[in-house]
Amino acid sequence: MEQDIANPTPASSERPMHQRSDLHLTRRMWHMSAGLFVALVYGRFLMHQQAVYIIGGVSSLVYILEQIRINYPDLTKNNHFINFSLLRAEEELKESSALPFIMGLLLTILSFPKPVALTSIIILALGDPMSAIVGIKWGSHRLANGKSLEGSGAFFVACFFAVMLIFDQGPFGARLALAFWHALLISLFEQVPLRLDDNLTIPIVSAFLLWPLSVFFEVPIP
Repeated sequence: MEQDIANPTPASSERPMHQRSDLHLTRRMWHMSAGLFVALVYGRFLMHQQAVYIIGGVSSLVYILEQIRINYPDLTKNNHFINFSLLRAEEELKESSALPFIMGLLLTILSFPKPVALTSIIILALGDPMSAIVGIKWGSHRLANGKSLEGSGAFFVACFFAVMLIFDQGPFGARLALAFWHALLISLFEQVPLRLDDNLTIPIVSAFLLWPLSVFFEVPIP
């Protein structure tokens, strides 16, 4: 990141790029809408194999476009929407979070039952941007990893309601227990300072936790 700032490309010298600590609403809304769109289309219109083919194709396309952006900056330096509305300064000369985001979606859809995958995609779509927005605007109680209690609370709420939305069958008390414990465990995981991109880890770990928890609390997978 220091090297990127010290040696800016022509695009970065024209306008400051966003930092991780910025509110960056355009990026947050893009993240949210993309995840919810995938969840809606997969949930309503696509079978499992169709979703794997489509998301797999999109993943390949995203990878190719990212390599073109990084290795041929003259071709993309005038695309101000991507450079200044979606990217952070630290991503200017390396792969952006778009790649782990789409790969997280693909691996989750590929590996888990449809309702489990849908819940985890919604958690990725809502939990991550909501926790960032709440944490940046209203976070005043800092945790050990630098994140805020308020942001983590927003993440917990998003996870809780995602489970309640998708897992709509079975005793209400069992569903509440499933939603609470899953939201608590994935919120605790979100605090772990991993070097892996959370766009990749959150949906996979969420689904990995949700599946056995649904069995433990005897909540049927819809």
